[in-house]
This record gives sequence, structure tokens and C-alpha cells, in this order.
Amino acid sequence: MLANVSNPYRSFIAGVTTKVAINDGSLTTYINFDNAATTPPFVSVVNRIVDFSQWYSSIHRGTGYKSKVSSEIYDNSRKAVLDFVGGTWGKDCVIYVKNTTEAINKLSNMFKEIYGTGVILSTFMEHHSNDLPWRNKFHVDYVNIDHYGKLDLEDLEKKLKIYNGRVRLVTVTGASNVTGYKNPVYEIARLAHKYGAKIFVDGAQLIPHCSFDMKEHSSPEHIDYLAFSAHKMYAPFGIGVLIGHSSTFGQCSPDYKGGGTIDMVTHDFIKWAKLPDKEEAGTPNVMGVVALLESINILSSIGMEFIDRYEKSLADYAYGRLSELTDIELYDFHKWPNDRVSIIPFNIKGIHHSQTARILSDEGGIGVRNGCFCAQPYVQKLLNISDEEIEERKKGNMKNLPGFVRLSFGLYNTYEEIDKMVKMLSKIINNKEHYIKEYPLDS
Repeated sequence: MLANVSNPYRSFIAGVTTKVAINDGSLTTYINFDNAATTPPFVSVVNRIVDFSQWYSSIHRGTGYKSKVSSEIYDNSRKAVLDFVGGTWGKDCVIYVKNTTEAINKLSNMFKEIYGTGVILSTFMEHHSNDLPWRNKFHVDYVNIDHYGKLDLEDLEKKLKIYNGRVRLVTVTGASNVTGYKNPVYEIARLAHKYGAKIFVDGAQLIPHCSFDMKEHSSPEHIDYLAFSAHKMYAPFGIGVLIGHSSTFGQCSPDYKGGGTIDMVTHDFIKWAKLPDKEEAGTPNVMGVVALLESINILSSIGMEFIDRYEKSLADYAYGRLSELTDIELYDFHKWPNDRVSIIPFNIKGIHHSQTARILSDEGGIGVRNGCFCAQPYVQKLLNISDEEIEERKKGNMKNLPGFVRLSFGLYNTYEEIDKMVKMLSKIINNKEHYIKEYPLDS
């Protein structure tokens, strides 16, 4: 049976045997099904950080031996990052940031400086981080979704035609952090380029879970801009990546200015440094880069294709087990098993998502996420929230917001963990009235 298959990669992960206290006073091994938010670190990432710490020094600011070692690792890292996602060395520029959110804000600032005006096409399924940064700079329109929450490509092309060359960028998530749907980014790229726009892919939920190729610049399927975060790929040391055309990034003055961003300064003159230095103000996060490099090495050694297959098998198994339970709402998101990463949103009929999440944690030691996952317009659409309710929420009534319970799997999760969760969910369903009283809303 699948449930008896062991996972050899659990030993790669820090904290998988950690026990936590639950309500009955006992300790149980923690189960983490919230990997879409943040993954635990690889043991080798932690060890690599410790090993490197004795060599840690200033970047580009010293002639000492340790400074030269640190600078060399930092500078050479960009080639490894580009190789991991199929970027083009010499044409694409890697800029290090804190996370995907900062990367998108930086890109939006660049586009504002370059283009000034125009249209950004976002979508109804975006994380707030791939929506809000564009709103105060451009006219933003949203590509619709279909009945199942998948992106409507006909609506995308319709809007590209309507705006008739005024679309500067199609900005789209590689994979939804709500439903797990993977968007057909190469087909989107073809459409964007056909109508004179560029494409940005928010890779936060995609890059850690499957292989990715930005493709050659001459290809109509080329991904112009990409961002992702190390903390979602087993390297939680505060580094993110923005990748794009060196020619684009080179047109802009840095949005953060200061140390490391200049070649020369007088009181009436500034000469900005070359890329990528001018976009990385202050002391670089070399520790984060070292962690990211080790993560890339481990993920590559395991194989992204294998990770993709295994995590999909976890999702398929979980869907199968969940569908056996009465009162579990699965919303039909599982009908496209090949077009998703391993994310499952669900609810228990008659129990608020926040109650389910609290019970799983307090009584089962199981970590999940609940709510709207920083994608409120998407969740409002998926749950068919009425305009009247939305208006009521706008007035300040934010209690008991609708949403989902979200499961998100990582390469170290197991079928046995899923079985334990299903057993706990069955207990909740069979004792629903008891748990509603024990876990009152707004308590």
C-alpha cells in the first residue's frame, strides 16, 4: 500500500522528528502540511551555513582573504541560479532581494520608471504581492478565471487585443497558492509576446516543486521575468531572486540607494554602479545566498522531476483519502492532477476553516494554513462570495471571514502523515457538535 512506503528524504530535513505538546498533555511528532508558506530547512543548508560562517566577511569591500572568499561565492552564485531555472548567462541578470514580494515591488518600480504609463494585466488568481505593487503605478486589469478557478486564456487574449499594444506586462503566478493550479506560462508567454507585451512569472509556489526553464530569449515562449523565494525551497535565511533582461534593469536608477550602488559620487554628481550591484544596496545577504546555493544543489541532486512526481502522488493519495470522508468539501479542484502543485484546499461542512485548523493543531499536532492565503479576490470568486457580503466586509465586519483549510506538501511528507490527518478529520466530523462548542469562533 502507498501508506507503507517510506520516504528516504525525511532525513534531509531539520525538525521532522520534533515532538510538540497537544491538548491531552502528551507529545506527538509534528506534521507540517504548511509548506506553501515556508518549508523547514535542509539539514545540509544549516550545516553549510555553520561551515561557511568561519569564512563570512564583507562583500566587495575588503582585500582580506575572507572577504575575497565571500565575494567569490556571492558573485559566482548567480550562474548557478540561472542554470537552475534555465536563464541565459550574459543576457539575464540575477538580483538578490529578501523575498518574492520585494522582487515584485522592485520590478514594478522599474517598469514605472521605464514606461511611465500603460496597462498591467494581472489575474484573478494572484497573490496580493503580485497585484498590489502594480496598482499605484499603472492601470491594472484582471484576466478572469473559469468555473473551476483555472485561468481563462480566451479572456487573456481578448484583453490583449482590446488594449491594442498598451499592455506592458502580463504578470501571472506560476502556480496558485490557493488551488495549486499551474498556469500554462509558455502559452501565456506566446500570447503576451504576440501582442507586444512581456511576461513576469511569480515562481514562489512553482520553482520549489518542479523543473522550470525560462527558455532562450529568441523563443516566443521565453519568460522575460521570474521571481522566487529561498524560504519556500528549504533555505530560510532571507533571500529571494529577481531575474530579468539586463537591458531592462540597466535602464533604471536603483530604487534603494546607498552603499554598493555607485561607482562615483560628488555632491553634484552620481555615477551608478553596473548591474547587479546598483540594485543591491547595502551589505549583501551572503549567508542567504550560501543557503540558496546549497538548496539548489540538494534539489538538483534529488531531481526536480522526481520531486514533482512524488508530491503529486501525495496530493492524489490525500484527495483519495479525503473523498472517503463525509462532510468534506473538495470543490472539484482535484480534477486536473497533472496541472497542479501539491496544494489541496478543503473545508468541513458546518465548521469554520479556522476551527478546523485549530483542532488539527491542538489535538493532532498537525500544522495547516487556513483563510484566504493573501489571495482574497481569488477566494471570493472560488467561494462565490456575494457582492453584498463583500460590501459588508468593507464596512469593517471582518469576523469569521470565509476561506479554506489548505494542505501543502513537501518532498519529505509521507502517506502515513496523511493517514494520521485523515483519522483526525474523521474524529472531528464524527464529533462535530463537541468540537464546535470546544472551539467557539472569535475566542
